[in-house]
Amino acid sequence: MRIAAVQCPPLFDDAERAIATIVDRLRWAAAEGVGLVLFPEAWLLGHSYDAAVIRARALEAPRALALLRAQVRDLRPTLVIGAFESVGRRLFNHALVIERGQIIGRYAKAHPNEPSITPGTAFPVFSTAGMRYGINICNDANHPDAAARLAEQGAALLLYPLNNLLRSQTADRWREKSLANLVARARQTGCWVASADVTGTVADHRSYGCTAIVSPSGDVVARMPEWEEGGIIADLATAQAART
Repeated sequence: MRIAAVQCPPLFDDAERAIATIVDRLRWAAAEGVGLVLFPEAWLLGHSYDAAVIRARALEAPRALALLRAQVRDLRPTLVIGAFESVGRRLFNHALVIERGQIIGRYAKAHPNEPSITPGTAFPVFSTAGMRYGINICNDANHPDAAARLAEQGAALLLYPLNNLLRSQTADRWREKSLANLVARARQTGCWVASADVTGTVADHRSYGCTAIVSPSGDVVARMPEWEEGGIIADLATAQAART
């Protein structure tokens, strides 16, 4: 199975621009024979640590997702994309799994560090091209229990949508720790691990970018360079990797 992870600039409240990027990357992935494409945490409308902003983006999510689904229904690769969503009066930090324009499932961040977000309690496992996979989101990587819940269900691949756009000093502290967490989760579970992150600067916030694919033994087989936008591909059957 070939997978791709995309490193993007931070983007906020611009669904049309985000969807254009997603469509472009899905077309690239399809041409490369990729079966699954991972994007960063809450990237469809943008991540935030402000409760009012989170709620506003969650309320906008249905419109954005309808537009996205219409644009990707003829594209073959499975898409994993993050967005804040509301369910009743509760807000969740979701990763959505979309196949041919249909939302086939969601994972809700189990260990949210955003205000007003309800922790998820389910750990669904999905399958594509004969490979079982599950999702943890960003801060979940600090919690081995979240990865273990997926591995216990037979997942062979763990996906980590990240969003490391942080105040500069905090970003510096996490610059190496983010990758170390991914390596630790791979070695802990014996699973492949893939992450997709944002990169760039916004005011006094920065993200170096931690987009990587890690083997079950903890070897980093592909990684996007820091500060660069683009995508990486790895063939999990042969451990061959590429970058574009």
